[in-house]
Amino acid sequence: MENKIDGNFEGWEGETIFKMMNGEIWQQSSYAYMYHYTYSPQVIIYKTSNGYVMKVEGIEEKIDVIKLK
Repeated sequence: MENKIDGNFEGWEGETIFKMMNGEIWQQSSYAYMYHYTYSPQVIIYKTSNGYVMKVEGIEEKIDVIKLK
């Protein structure tokens, strides 16, 4: 699923919550820290055998996420 983060994005730091333009809310579900500032980046969220993974435009790393809303 493709989407955009609503507003400022500053990376993730443990239990970061990501609000999407379509109203969905996702939360980081595995511990990792990464700082990268950008405004409203494109994201791709896809299902794997272990849950969901989010890939943010312009960032090499991926992060495990769970859907809150």
